[in-house]
Amino acid sequence: MKSSRLLSILLLLQTGGRMTAARLADELEVSVRTVYRDIESLHAAGVPLYADPGHGGGYRLLDGYRTRLTGLNSPEAEALFLSGVPGPATALGLGPELAAARRKLRAALPPELRDQADRMSSRFHLDAPGWYAPADEVPHLPEVADAVWQSRTVDVLYRRWKEPTEVERSLEPYGLVLKAGRWYVVARAAGSGTPEPRTYRVDQILRIADGGAEFAVPDGFDLAAHWQESQAGFHARLHRGEAVVRLAPGAAARLTGAQARALAATGVPEPDGWTRAVLPVESLDHAHGFFLALGTDVEVLAPAELRARLAATVRELAGRYGAADG
Repeated sequence: MKSSRLLSILLLLQTGGRMTAARLADELEVSVRTVYRDIESLHAAGVPLYADPGHGGGYRLLDGYRTRLTGLNSPEAEALFLSGVPGPATALGLGPELAAARRKLRAALPPELRDQADRMSSRFHLDAPGWYAPADEVPHLPEVADAVWQSRTVDVLYRRWKEPTEVERSLEPYGLVLKAGRWYVVARAAGSGTPEPRTYRVDQILRIADGGAEFAVPDGFDLAAHWQESQAGFHARLHRGEAVVRLAPGAAARLTGAQARALAATGVPEPDGWTRAVLPVESLDHAHGFFLALGTDVEVLAPAELRARLAATVRELAGRYGAADG
């Protein structure tokens, strides 16, 4: 534990510059006294570590000093190589940089860890996009990424689902998110009058140009936390209705996500082997298609409007196929 902590201090000072003992203690989750002892150990090992006294002081490394990554253990080295995802990096225009970084990291590893990292790369492959559909064409992703990194506005022509379907927006892009093979940009529409950022699909950007202005991401904005919160809100808005249903034994295995969780929470077995449950649904149209896909393994009891619509569809199908058989 101590050797790992000593290396952590070196890496923190190497990447973060001057740091106080209190800040190092917070980063490492140890006491300030422990940091003092570790600093003495580093001094004894000949590490060029100096303390600047007074206000604004702290510990720092001699300018130009660097440590090699020999303190990585096997799981850490494997995790680093597994985290290098070539597909998204290439989409962002960083394919060559990622390859170069992996080569440099590999060269810095001891032979035994290098073998472990190579084994990890050869045994695991991450394919982010989903099945049954080709990957989205995202021609403007590099420009959006550059705007994110440079904190510059972009003027875009954006295609949305409601009228008017094509709108012009001046965006302040805060960050990029890759979700299930699809790229999204979290951005605030400049001049919209609202400080809250919104989510835009990058593949729906039809045209993009440099907006010619710099912006500052609001203090305290956390991209991961914002995305998680917005996803929770999306799912809460998505399933606003409910349907009371009876499910055949085989239907339960076909439910996923919110429906599967609702079945587990509300399902009540009935004497004939079926299960009565209350499932969340989106719109009437979506629920109609969803329950039709379950065929004879489901009976919708409520709402009455949905039950009537399903019954009408079944009658229409019976008439159509009955006439064909005749």
